[in-house]
Amino acid sequence: MDEGAKIPEVTVAIDDAVVSLASLGAPLVVYFYPKDDTSGCTTEAKDFSAAADAFDAAGVKVIGISKDTPASHAKFAAKHALTVRLASDVDGVACEAFGVWVEKAMYGKKYMGIERATFLFGADGTLVKAWRKVRVPGHVEAVLAAAKAL
Repeated sequence: MDEGAKIPEVTVAIDDAVVSLASLGAPLVVYFYPKDDTSGCTTEAKDFSAAADAFDAAGVKVIGISKDTPASHAKFAAKHALTVRLASDVDGVACEAFGVWVEKAMYGKKYMGIERATFLFGADGTLVKAWRKVRVPGHVEAVLAAAKAL
């Protein structure tokens, strides 16, 4: 997904509802992460939760997306006291639309998985900045700085 692109017309499950990403409004941060309750994903979700008030103050909504189920998200959020909204993309449609369903390699084996990536959409719903192959330490601060600069 290139800068200037509009929020894709895809739906995700949030809690028990199916919603269009575009209906969430903008400005919007959409971050993709591989799996609930793994070390990097937990740190990232905690960091976004800790910065929730700052994103709210900047008028920017934040949503995290993985292929985990809504039940998995609920358990993950409860276990770690997360306040960031988590959405389920079980069928992978949002992952495909954002180009984050990619071939990965671990211990010499190749497999398909979600690339950790974050997308910041401006007030008009167009992509302002994308972070690919995200490294968690310091990432939320960089996204917040960009969001405040909108």
